[in-house]
This record gives sequence, structure tokens and C-alpha cells, in this order.
Amino acid sequence: MIRIIILGAGNVAKHLYDAFLKQKSVMIVQCYNRKGVLLHPNQDPSSITKDINTLQEADIYIIAISDDAIREVSSQIPVTNKLVVHTSGSVSIDAIHQKNRTGVFYPLQTFSNAKTVDFETIPFCLEAMHKKDIILLNKIASYLTKKVYEISSEQRKMLHLAAVFVNNFTNHLFSIGHDICREHDIPFEILYPLILETAQKITHIEPDHAQTGPALRNDIKTIKRHSDAISNTSQKEIYQILTKAIQSKYGKKL
Repeated sequence: MIRIIILGAGNVAKHLYDAFLKQKSVMIVQCYNRKGVLLHPNQDPSSITKDINTLQEADIYIIAISDDAIREVSSQIPVTNKLVVHTSGSVSIDAIHQKNRTGVFYPLQTFSNAKTVDFETIPFCLEAMHKKDIILLNKIASYLTKKVYEISSEQRKMLHLAAVFVNNFTNHLFSIGHDICREHDIPFEILYPLILETAQKITHIEPDHAQTGPALRNDIKTIKRHSDAISNTSQKEIYQILTKAIQSKYGKKL
């Protein structure tokens, strides 16, 4: 039985708690957060502590908190020579205090409080300084998913950057599309099939080969009509920047 302690009370911490709760091979012995909030409705309140100095012995301590707090919190953990990992996509393994063995247990997914996730579909990116620790992380991750990758801190930094483009920036574009539809009394749901097809398509062909639209075709008249129709300055700027980016990348093919 692998004994786990989770530090944090955000979305990642709550989703990990729920996922581990369903596994017979792991035991969540304790959770820490400053407010002492429960991570799950059925959680035993006695397993929550607001005092980091009361943390018990465990095989692995998973820090699922804001990036800026990882270094400080890891230095306060009252154990030595234990495996302490964080779940951040953009923070180096070196952020964890060296009094313990260090690692990274990064689930590459967007987590929201109101939506459950299927961990079997989520890739886990792992890193550790010692072979025995990477073996343990692989074992724990394999309980949740078959998509397990050993990724260095430098690789993970660039992977996180790529994730911002494909998730956070894309979601902002969804938001712009939603605003445009709402302003013109158009049901946003009309775009659902297009959104899903766009996302599903690039799982079968490379994004470069999936690109379509007026920028790729160098359809100057349509591009001008679109640009003239946008009254919001920010939206117009984004439209023009993305149009120029697509034209620049595929310029030799136009």
C-alpha cells in the first residue's frame, strides 16, 4: 500500500484526491491546506490538518498548490529524505527543497471545480532525481492512466507553453466567438460541431495539414470584410495578428 499525503486544496488537489480514493493500492493518509477545507464530501475531517508541522509519515508528498508557493511550502515539510513532488507544468524540479528527494507528478489537463475528468485519458509527465523514485511515480501514475511519460524540467517548461497555446489561448478565442454570437443574437451552440471537429481532426492529421480559412487561401476580400465588421479593438487586433501569422507560415503555399 502506497501512502500519500496531498498538500493543497485547489482543483488539482481535489481531482487527485478523488482519483486516488478509487484506487485500492494507495492510501491518502492525510491532507494539508491552510484553511482545513475538505477535498471531498466524504472525507474524514480528522485526515485534514491546517498545521504543516503535524504531517505524518508517507511514501510520497504531493504538492498541488500555486506555483509561487511551492518553494516555501516544500521547505516547511517536517520530514527529510522523503519523496516530495509538485504538480506544476512550468516550475522546475529544483523548486522543491533539497532536504527531501524531489520529483514532479504533472497531470497535463485543464481542471475545473465543476467538471469531473477521466484520468484514464490524462497524460502524466514524471520527473525524479533518483531511479527508485521514478519507478514509484510510474507505479502511482499507472494506477490512474496508461499515458505516462518521463519528461525533464526543460521539456516540461516548453510543453506547458504549448499547452497554453492549445488550451488557454484557444479557450479565449472560444470566448470571443461566444461574445460575437451573443452580440448578434446567434446561439453559440451552432458552433459546437465545428469546435469538436477542429479538435478531433488534429488527432488524426497534423495541424499544418488541417489548416483552412481565408488567411490560408489569402482571401483578401473576406479578411477585409471580417476586419471591418469587428468593432472591438482587442478582437480586431487578435484577428489581424492571427491572420498575419497564418499567412506568414503558409506564405510559400499561397
